Amino acid sequence: MFNLPVRISAGIGSAALLALLLAGCDSNTYVEPPPPRVTVATPLVQEVTDHLDFTGTVVATEHAEVRARVSGILQSMLFEPGTLVEEGSLLFIIEPTEYEADLQAANAELAAAKSGYDRARIEYERAKKLFKEKAGAEAEVVTWRVEREIASAEILRAEAKVARAELNLSYTQVTAPFSGRVGRDEVDIGNLVGESEATVLTDITRYDPMYVYFNLNERDLLRIAASDEKRGKQPDPDSAQQSLADKRHAVFIGLANEEGHPHEGILDFAESGLDTETGTIRLRAVFDNPGSPPVLLPGLFARVRMPLGTRPDIPLVSERAIAQDQSGRYLMIVDAENKVEKVNVRTGQNIDGLVVIEEGLRKDDRVIVKGLQRARPGRVVTPETVEMASLTTTAMRDAADAAKKADAVSKTAPAQPGDAESKLPADGATE
Repeated sequence: MFNLPVRISAGIGSAALLALLLAGCDSNTYVEPPPPRVTVATPLVQEVTDHLDFTGTVVATEHAEVRARVSGILQSMLFEPGTLVEEGSLLFIIEPTEYEADLQAANAELAAAKSGYDRARIEYERAKKLFKEKAGAEAEVVTWRVEREIASAEILRAEAKVARAELNLSYTQVTAPFSGRVGRDEVDIGNLVGESEATVLTDITRYDPMYVYFNLNERDLLRIAASDEKRGKQPDPDSAQQSLADKRHAVFIGLANEEGHPHEGILDFAESGLDTETGTIRLRAVFDNPGSPPVLLPGLFARVRMPLGTRPDIPLVSERAIAQDQSGRYLMIVDAENKVEKVNVRTGQNIDGLVVIEEGLRKDDRVIVKGLQRARPGRVVTPETVEMASLTTTAMRDAADAAKKADAVSKTAPAQPGDAESKLPADGATE
């Protein structure tokens, strides 16, 4: 075996290294990445109920301050504050002794007036008989006729005093003006009430039914007129206002801690015209409010929804699929060649996480609902299809709840007999 010269061996090594580098360059040629994956869904097409949304205030149908209508010492209280009472229930008693005496005096005056009338009537009849027999003067007849008329007037005066005394005596028993929930007592027993003014003793509120007041602006009033036009009615704001006044609209409300609008009522009042300062018209709906305690309370704010009508075959897409730029709102759709296309749309109301698409979308378009950040107009993508109905707020919440329950069950499930053995290391294995 012989040794090559050092210079020759070094040259051979450089050639081999160059061959290896060239081979490496051939293996690093650019490979285009696969199309990005996106999730698409065709619009959910269904019947849509158009509606208007407002913020309203709950108001009691009846509320009254119970006041002392006569003066006197408050003698007793006959109710439990905060409880339900029936119309006519006795609430307070004001000391009645003085008013009972006034009634007795008035009755005595009435009795005296009746006696005076009887005397004047008898004397008049006697004087008239004597005058006919030419045994008495005509002046006597005239005198006793006048006395009889005066005595009759005294009876009327005395009867009025009796009626007033009876009324004042009745005011010493303070009763509920209507059925409802009575408030706390404003005056303690033993205090003088009604001396210089009608003292407030308590208040009472009727909770069933309840009113909800809200304001309709001019634009929405015209929208109601347009809705009437679609149903074949004359598109006139005055007719729309009359439609409201005719109580033909159902109204739904929801409270701050409620989902949706679970309470249904009827529109029962509309102002005669718009307020020129605010450009709104005042509306009122009435709602049944049974139960104890009642759900609706005076002063609560309510989300009000008033349906206008229904339209068939309206496309809806997930609110997550809608983007916006300077040109307005738009959607990204995937065409037959899996290329992304941008379409401008006009949106409507939101229904359970899905948005009504008024214009710009076909019912068979594949809308990108997930992966919008990887979608560019003209770019090819790999679409994965889901149902649009599965993207509603209710459906996603139900799916999340089901996943949580399944996870909780898996964590609390008892261990199977083979689980412990399967976790042991194999023979000869080390930790």
